Amino acid sequence: MSAMTPDLTGRTVIVTGAGSGIGKAVAIQAAVIGANVVVTDIKGQDETAAEIGAAAEAHELDVTDAGAWSRVVEAVVASRGGVYGLVNNAGIASATDSLAVQTEEGWDAMIGVDLKGVWLGMRAVLAPMLAAGEGSIVNVASVAGLIGVSDVLAYSAAKGGVIAMTRQVSIQHAKDQIRVNAVCPGVTQTPILGDISDELLAAISNITPMGRLGQPDDIAGLTSYLLSPASAFLTGQAIAICGGFSVQ
Repeated sequence: MSAMTPDLTGRTVIVTGAGSGIGKAVAIQAAVIGANVVVTDIKGQDETAAEIGAAAEAHELDVTDAGAWSRVVEAVVASRGGVYGLVNNAGIASATDSLAVQTEEGWDAMIGVDLKGVWLGMRAVLAPMLAAGEGSIVNVASVAGLIGVSDVLAYSAAKGGVIAMTRQVSIQHAKDQIRVNAVCPGVTQTPILGDISDELLAAISNITPMGRLGQPDDIAGLTSYLLSPASAFLTGQAIAICGGFSVQ
């Protein structure tokens, strides 16, 4: 296999929010290229792991709970011998997320899952990655963390914070051979879109240069590359994958 071909054979990767959407696609793609996949979520994780088969194990994980992170990582180190990769994908969004209408409760929930959860995940896997002398972390941010997007105030703040943390941790641990990158999807067809109308989704497709919404597999392909040694000299980057939406 070429050195530029993503290959995770024998490497253990934890994926959060893997019960559906982007996380599920990432978990499946990682398994296809050889990873032992730890599928985590608050629901749907068992089904995704069953779909993958023997290369996967499932754990319930609330990413806002530091104790839960410790328990999952300890279990994985015990069962798999270490942790090579982490995909911080779990996230939430809201249809009422502007300055005028976002509530304090809603703000705290969004920051808790979308920002604090990423911090806790990186912190939890640091020790086993340091022990192994290598690691690769991919944080799922958003184009909303890169450019201005209406009606996603707390979400944008959280995703911008994810990008900032990605850059900081990448610099801090580059000499430890721990790489940290972020993928920044545009609007992607996943359950997080919730009750957004078909009309609005069509309008978003129309203003996207490539003329469509993203699909989970679009994000999974880039994530697999960033996880794998094929991207061995790539760290600290926030890469938009949005059909050209962010460069208009």
